[in-house]
Amino acid sequence: MKRLVVDLIPGDYTIARLAPGTLHEATGLFERAGSALVSLTSTPDEVSVVCPSGLAPAAEKVDHGWRLLTVRGPLEFTLTGIMAALAGELAAAGVSLFAVSTYDTDHILVKVADLGRAIKALTEAGHEVHQPAT
Repeated sequence: MKRLVVDLIPGDYTIARLAPGTLHEATGLFERAGSALVSLTSTPDEVSVVCPSGLAPAAEKVDHGWRLLTVRGPLEFTLTGIMAALAGELAAAGVSLFAVSTYDTDHILVKVADLGRAIKALTEAGHEVHQPAT
C-alpha cells in the first residue's frame, strides 16, 4: 500500500440512527453544516446520519464522541485496498472504526478515546497524519 496523507478534521462527530423513511428530517443538516462532512444514508431498515456533534438530530439511537480522519483525495476508482489497508492497520491496534466513502475519497471515524492509538497505528504503517494546529 502506498503512503497516504490523512487529515484529522477538527471537532467531534456524532453517528445517529433514524427510523426508516425519515431521510427528509435530516436534510436540513447540509445547510447548517457549512463545509463539514455530513453523510446521510437511507436503507429500507434505517437512516444513518454522520455529522458534527453540535448538529446531531434527535434520534432513536445516537453515539457521540467520534473524530474524523479524511484521506486526502481525490482517489481514483481504480485504486484498490485503501480502506482495507487502513481498517487492517487500525484493527491491529485494537481501534474500531466507522467508514464513510464519498466520490472523491474515504473517511474514517474513530472514538475520541482511541484517537491517539489510531494516529500512532497509521503513522507507524507509513502514512502521514496531519493534525490541526492547536
